[in-house]
Order: sequence, then C-alpha cells, then structure tokens
Amino acid sequence: MIKKIPIPIAGVMLGFAALGNLLQSYSESIRLICGIISALLGLLLICKCIAYPSMIKEDMKNPIMASVSGTFPMALMLLSAYIKPYIGPSAIYIWYLAIGLHIALIIYFTKEFILKFDMKKVFTSYYIVYVGIVVASVSAPAFEKTNLGTILFWFGLISCLILLVVVTNRYVKYKEVPPPAKPLFCIYAAPVSLCLAGYIQSVETKSVVMIGFLAILSLIIYIVVLCQLPKYLKMPFFPSYATFTFPFVISAIGMKMTMACLGKMGYVVPFINYIVLLQTIIATILVIYTLIRFIMFILPSKKTELVSQ
Repeated sequence: MIKKIPIPIAGVMLGFAALGNLLQSYSESIRLICGIISALLGLLLICKCIAYPSMIKEDMKNPIMASVSGTFPMALMLLSAYIKPYIGPSAIYIWYLAIGLHIALIIYFTKEFILKFDMKKVFTSYYIVYVGIVVASVSAPAFEKTNLGTILFWFGLISCLILLVVVTNRYVKYKEVPPPAKPLFCIYAAPVSLCLAGYIQSVETKSVVMIGFLAILSLIIYIVVLCQLPKYLKMPFFPSYATFTFPFVISAIGMKMTMACLGKMGYVVPFINYIVLLQTIIATILVIYTLIRFIMFILPSKKTELVSQ
C-alpha cells in the first residue's frame, strides 16, 4: 500500500489543511478533523520517502512530479499553525523548515528544469514551485512574521504574473497534453487566489485597487477552470486528481478574505457572500471526492487480493 502512494497525495494533504481553515468559521471541530486527515496523508507520504527513497528520487527527475512535490511544504506551513496551540512557540520551527524545503525545491527546480528550459515540458504545476511559497504569507500572521510574509508575497506575485504568460503560451502553442497531466489545468485557479490571500494576510498597507484587481482576475480564472472541470472529472483516475483540491479551496479562501477585508475598509459588497458560499460548497465536495478516489486507488482491490492469493 505504501509503495502505491504517489507524490501528488501531498496535494490532497494541502487541500485538507486549507479546507480546515476555510471551514473554521463554521466549526472548530471540522477544522481539527481536516487537520488530522492532512497530517495522516503527510505521514503516509513520509513513510513512502523512507521505505522507497529510490522511487522518490526517480520521480523528482520528472518536472511534473518535482513541481507537485511543492505541495508538501505548502501543507506543512499551514499545519504548523494548526499545531501551534498544542506545542506553543516551537511550531515556528516547523514553519521555517517548510519554507526552507520550498526554497530548496525552487533552487533544485530552477537548476534542473528552468536552466534546461523546454516549452513542451511546461505545465501549470510550475505555479506550485514559484507561487506556492506565498502560503507562508497566508500563515505568517500566526507567527507574527508578516514582514517575511510580505517579501514572499511579492516574490510569488511577480512569479505568478510571469508564469501566467509563459504557461498560457505553452497551452496555446502546444495543445498536446498527456492524459495523466490534463487535470493539472485546474491549478490555474490557485496562483492568483493564493496571492490575493497572501496580500490580505501579510501586507499591512492595503490598496483597494490591488485587492479588486486580484479578486476579479482570480474569479475570472476560477470560472474558466470550473467550466473545464466536468471533462476532467469524467477521466479515469490519475494522481493528478489532486488538483481538484487546493485550487478550489484557496479560491474560496481568497474571496472570503476579500469580503472581510473590504468590509473593514468600508466597502460592503453583499453579493460576494453568495460567491463565497458557492465556492465553499464546491471546494468541500471536491476535496472529499478526491480523498475517496485516492483511497480507492491506494487500497488493494479484491481482484488484486485474489491474484496475490
């Protein structure tokens, strides 16, 4: 079972960690359950790394797998805030470790794939590597490190804008995408929404124009991805199903933070509440559905058991 655990399960781990934060306003218990599920998925992946290091090493030679691995430190950044009430100030060291792991991935990925650039090997998963570190901006207030969060936000935003051009150009110029990589298109919904959440959380002097720009852009991209989602859901299971989790959760989180932030600034926009509610329902269903599909993939089937017997 451990051998079958794919690196993209870290994306589901990240999805649950983020979903807990999204649903926290409804129930602290639900947040805790989401955090526990996220931690368990992370432990499974760590077991895979320990038991089959050669498989992980081989996966890291693949640009998709290498980039998707960034969801693990992203999830760790969020989980460090989960455990802070239980282990106190020392939780910040886990947060720093997660940031360090993500920076190490950026360096490795740049060396192995960007310096040997091949447009045909560019996928939306590249966003995870360079924009994913903005999760540190979202979680920075929990550790009173918004200054660092602000720096990482600007790095992520610049990376996001550059990659929007590069990645979109790749999908327009080279339409051929291997079936296992097709669901990765859903990642498009994540980067701008993540930058929106990171901006609201870590940047002290906020601009209504910046919030409006990021919110509108994220909503447009979200709608485009949502329209494409049904055809990906009809596909056979691939580990890339993990992309049905975090991008939709962070879209809801970004919009929810936008509503609250604009309200504090004196700009009440009632209809955003309905958008947030719809996005929250969609995100919750997709995260639970994806977990079920991963469990079905990992657990041995009756057919496999009969063959082994």
